[in-house]
Amino acid sequence: MHLETYYEYCLSKKGVTEHFPFDKDTLVFKVGGKMFALSSLNQWEKGEPSVNLKCNPDYAQELRALYDDIQPAFHMSKVHWNTIAINNDVSDKLVKELIDDSYELVFKSLTKNTQNEILELEK
Repeated sequence: MHLETYYEYCLSKKGVTEHFPFDKDTLVFKVGGKMFALSSLNQWEKGEPSVNLKCNPDYAQELRALYDDIQPAFHMSKVHWNTIAINNDVSDKLVKELIDDSYELVFKSLTKNTQNEILELEK
């Protein structure tokens, strides 16, 4: 997966905004003001891309057991977040599914008003 593919895929989701809240390197995608995907731009440039995504705790454990390139997220809740190494043993299709899952988990955690505002913006 190329950085542009990751970037465009995340931004294609309803109500998504991009931010650099921590530093000039860590690109964060949010929905409703809450993070669902983070990635180091420097790591992409070095050819070692990875992304942190929110995940259901049981599914997170299952993924970690199945894939060497899915690990507990660095500097985040290891119960709810995974780090996925891109372009290794995790297919682009699965990465997109995990982005979808992360987005949905965060979107569903938003208040109904915020969810409705996001859905209305996209009409």
